[in-house]
Amino acid sequence: MEIPFTLIDWSELDLKIKEGVTGSSAQKVIDFAGLKIRIVEYSPGFMADHWCMKGHIVHCLQGNFESEMENGEKYYLTAGMTYVVSDEMSSHRSNTKNGTTLLIIDGDFLKE
Repeated sequence: MEIPFTLIDWSELDLKIKEGVTGSSAQKVIDFAGLKIRIVEYSPGFMADHWCMKGHIVHCLQGNFESEMENGEKYYLTAGMTYVVSDEMSSHRSNTKNGTTLLIIDGDFLKE
């Protein structure tokens, strides 16, 4: 994968709204071949509507959230914290009581 120097002005990207089980997420997304970069804002009370097995690099920019594993484990992240997981290495979903803003990076490099 080769990506030339690219400047991203997030204010120019369209906002995509997705509903969760509760609350919603607002995402701005840039796609390259084999790489997706997103700024995602979860509303207060947001809970994801599915268990995800995709790999991610998730960095909490603002607020806090819980990453819940399908096996019952829970991890709490606050601003400045990051988690990394490869595809098929966990079944996880996010939720937040007070809202959060995340930088999420997905890509082919996270495949098994």
